[in-house]
Amino acid sequence: MKTVTFTEFRKRASGVLSDVEKGETFLVLRHGKPIAEISPPSAQRGTEPSWKRPGSRLTMKGASLSATILEERRREDVL
Repeated sequence: MKTVTFTEFRKRASGVLSDVEKGETFLVLRHGKPIAEISPPSAQRGTEPSWKRPGSRLTMKGASLSATILEERRREDVL
């Protein structure tokens, strides 16, 4: 792991990120304290961002929500 100051990172961000693409990991320091770690993405992550993946579908046994709502509306109209 290489260490780089925040100022140095700002000056040569493109080069640092090119090194990250090649597999290098960087620790960014500000005033001598670590503030960030920049590393290549792990192999566990999918190639597609999470916001582009289909959402989870919730299912449960029994009547559907829409059928329950329609039944409730029918009861309210009768009363």
